[in-house]
Amino acid sequence: MYRLADVITESCEALQRSSPVPLYYQLKEIFRSWIIAGRFNSGERFPSESALQKHFQVSRMTIRRALTELVNEGFLIRERGRGSFVVRPRVQSQLRRLTSFTEDMQLRGLRADSKFLDFCCVRDAEAARKMGVAEDEELVQIRRLRLVEGEPVALQNAYVRHALCPGIVEKGLIEGSLYKTIEDGYGLKLGRALQTVEAKPADEYEAGLLGIGVGQPVLILERLTYLANGEPVEYVRSSFRGDRYRFVIELVR
Repeated sequence: MYRLADVITESCEALQRSSPVPLYYQLKEIFRSWIIAGRFNSGERFPSESALQKHFQVSRMTIRRALTELVNEGFLIRERGRGSFVVRPRVQSQLRRLTSFTEDMQLRGLRADSKFLDFCCVRDAEAARKMGVAEDEELVQIRRLRLVEGEPVALQNAYVRHALCPGIVEKGLIEGSLYKTIEDGYGLKLGRALQTVEAKPADEYEAGLLGIGVGQPVLILERLTYLANGEPVEYVRSSFRGDRYRFVIELVR
């Protein structure tokens, strides 16, 4: 890895002082490019405000604002009296294939674990409406805290139609995967899913489980999953840590 002094000295990025783009924003983009390029180890200290100020010949306030932007975007964390430190890269998920969380992490060579918070039969009118079934139909609620390499990254609350997966609470999930259980345990074939993603501030419950501050950004993912025959089977709402997870969508024309 690069030594901190080398990162600054070897950097050939020049600020465009006549550009309408604010200097702090230009600096933020430069600093972010250093992190994405892997010039720092996860947890390594980022160059100090004074060193950056001296190199780029800008005010301390400009440097501080650029670093604050990176903290807000999840690339850096600040420790009082110690400085700024690089955060591990976000877990990345491509929204192209219908995969479970467990399958998605396995494809990336990452260890996924779950902490079960609820696994029981319920009747939930809102989830039933989302799936387009009778509001009094019995559903199975599976609420889990999702961890990657031991770190919490998501809170998932899934509802599955009990009529399609009878006895799933007693039998449990095969290898911890709901989709593997649906397909291998019950012989059903998953077909497609409709998914939406939006951002919101974390509430107290989400923040406590995910280990973040109240009000920090989380990505809310809602998915309605259908079997190959078009029958709805699952509705899930997940809260992903905005500083540890990002979604990538490939668009082709």
